[in-house]
Amino acid sequence: MSPRPAPPTPAFLMCRPTYYRIAYEINPWMRIRRPVAQERARRQWSALYALLTRTLKVPVALLPATPGVPDLVFTANAGLATERLFIRSNFRFAERQKEEPIIDRYVRNVLGLRLIRLPRRHSFEGEGDALWMGRTLLYGFRFRSDARVHERLSRLLGVRVLPVELADRRFYHLDTCFAPLDARTALWYPGAFDRYGRRVIERMAEDAIAVPERDAARFVCNTIAAGRELIVPAGASRGVLAALERRRFGVHEAELSEFMKAGGSAKCLVLRLPPRAAESDDTD
Repeated sequence: MSPRPAPPTPAFLMCRPTYYRIAYEINPWMRIRRPVAQERARRQWSALYALLTRTLKVPVALLPATPGVPDLVFTANAGLATERLFIRSNFRFAERQKEEPIIDRYVRNVLGLRLIRLPRRHSFEGEGDALWMGRTLLYGFRFRSDARVHERLSRLLGVRVLPVELADRRFYHLDTCFAPLDARTALWYPGAFDRYGRRVIERMAEDAIAVPERDAARFVCNTIAAGRELIVPAGASRGVLAALERRRFGVHEAELSEFMKAGGSAKCLVLRLPPRAAESDDTD
């Protein structure tokens, strides 16, 4: 298979897991009785950060960790960023709504992007449910984000937004079951979508790599794409890894078991930023 053009390498926003723990249960993976091993979580997060910044040379800005908001570490849910604006999330659950003013301040004071807040009546959980594939935005709805938000996103961004309904509560965000790797390639778990959603993805992604349920349950679709380099959650089957290698992707596996306890993995821990925004933040 011939090499494909490399998409531009992005920058990312991350947040150290200083206060990360299982403090409530808002998805099928979270169990208060299954606590986080905090030192292991710090090591796993630090290894992911080092892989991005040192090995792959990707710019990473840091959102300051804040007490009382343990899921702030999952920065993918903070919003949706473009070169000129930041559409801030309206979290569905009150436990995560405490993150919103923290994100507001950071966007205004550090990133310097125009801040957009949707009407409170609309739930929207950022890049957890809104993922770019080329110039098209795929938008997952039902469990955390409202269906009608896709129309507002299309107007704000001036792009095509394709809504797809999620059908399995285990995969409550789009980024848990779909990973765009370049403008025509994606990893996905078909069982997470309704029939119409499956048809949309099959039409949009010329090369859709379907993963089996076992891989999906290991959050293999929660992969980070940084140009032609992929950070894949540890535990992917040999078949999925071979499919990626045949397509000339560089594959780096990351052990993130402590974050899986909260229903997230690699992609949940990063939010895509315009490179200039990350470069404006020298926090480390």
